[in-house]
Amino acid sequence: MDIIGKRKWYFVISAMLIIPGLIAIGISFSRWGTPFRLSIDFTSGSLLEVQFQEKVQPGQVRAIVEGLGVVDPTVQTVGDGRTVVIRSRPIEAETKTAIEAGLEQELGALTERRFETVGPSVGREVTQAAALATIAASLAILGFIVFAWRKVPNSMRYGVCATVATLHDILVTLGFFSIMSLVLGWEADALFLTALLTVVGFSVQDTIVVFDRIRENVPKRRGEPYELIVNRSLLETLHRSLATQLNAIFIIIAILFFGGATIKQFVAVLLVGMLSGSYSSIFNAVPLLVVWEKGELTNIFRGPRRQPATQ
Repeated sequence: MDIIGKRKWYFVISAMLIIPGLIAIGISFSRWGTPFRLSIDFTSGSLLEVQFQEKVQPGQVRAIVEGLGVVDPTVQTVGDGRTVVIRSRPIEAETKTAIEAGLEQELGALTERRFETVGPSVGREVTQAAALATIAASLAILGFIVFAWRKVPNSMRYGVCATVATLHDILVTLGFFSIMSLVLGWEADALFLTALLTVVGFSVQDTIVVFDRIRENVPKRRGEPYELIVNRSLLETLHRSLATQLNAIFIIIAILFFGGATIKQFVAVLLVGMLSGSYSSIFNAVPLLVVWEKGELTNIFRGPRRQPATQ
């Protein structure tokens, strides 16, 4: 089975996965100045979620909250229209109690589902940690592979290809979340950061397995074309890769369907990242090695050159 021979189609599929997410990120930047909606973990402020017995209109809730002195609140209904999420600048517990009392007086009995407040300093720390952790993880992956493969010709290529595959998974995950943020109003919180870092670790582990088999086969099969060695190595590890990945993915799917509602967003992000990691390890990182070795980086999507007609 010639997997590597169809490498250009894998790159096309990756582009089709990444481009819609980049478009969504661009739209999000134009709306909010960020790649997606951020929760109070990142932006600072207060979040109050309450559930009424009957459906309510966001405009009604907003008018009541503003009437109690809260400046520029954001009100959103979720689910069946009975649950309302109110976001604002940081408010005190007394103000929260007054809001609930005012809403209950005007709109009927309610149940408080959650109330969270994060100060500006915590928001900045979480934002900085998110960026630094992702960058540090990518650099650590690059450094480890270059060191471990230092006796293999062009060891830097292995590290760069693994890092590119990891960045592919990050872009797919961020794009997916940006789309869901636009469509369903998802907000990135601390759990989103946890899912993103888990995706980074999951992505690189399978790439290393395939790269290690290539490292073993290169000296054993001297004289064979590099493309053939890579394809052979990929086929030798494919069953192990799929078995490991599918076990994890099936568990994540089960949690997505049967787990609690509070972690569904986290699990969905994790599932998309794992699916992307399974794909990129096999169909991006490894074919990219061959593209680099054969000098096809600049003309991978071009058709074969036509030979001049003989007279």
